[in-house]
Amino acid sequence: MATVADQRSVAVVWQSDEMTSQLHGLRTAIYPVVDLVAATAWWRNLTGIDPYFEEPFYVGFNIGGYELGLLPNANIADGVQVYWGVDDVEGAVAAAVDLGASILSPAADVGDGIITATVRTPQGNVLGYIFNPHFSTDAP
Repeated sequence: MATVADQRSVAVVWQSDEMTSQLHGLRTAIYPVVDLVAATAWWRNLTGIDPYFEEPFYVGFNIGGYELGLLPNANIADGVQVYWGVDDVEGAVAAAVDLGASILSPAADVGDGIITATVRTPQGNVLGYIFNPHFSTDAP
């Protein structure tokens, strides 16, 4: 594994037999919740920010340009799901599988051109990948 650094960020690059992938940095943290209404109120009070997206299946907050999500019916035991930005979600999943990960959720467009996937690492952790063509660290 090689790392490439500049003054603003560190990108991790790995290579498998078939491809080289690059993690661009953290993009999203999704918290599994039992009570979506109560969790939404708690995060709203903590951050002082209203969600930009609020539906019964997902609530999303824009915190400094990054996604803080609340996901009902997710496995609480898996903890917070962290999604790393990549240009090629399917390729990143394939590279992780080549290194012993198993697919939890295959690459899928979740709306508006945003593609996500998750794998379980050989160590048992959930690793998420996201391609978001709208990503910007500029706060709204």
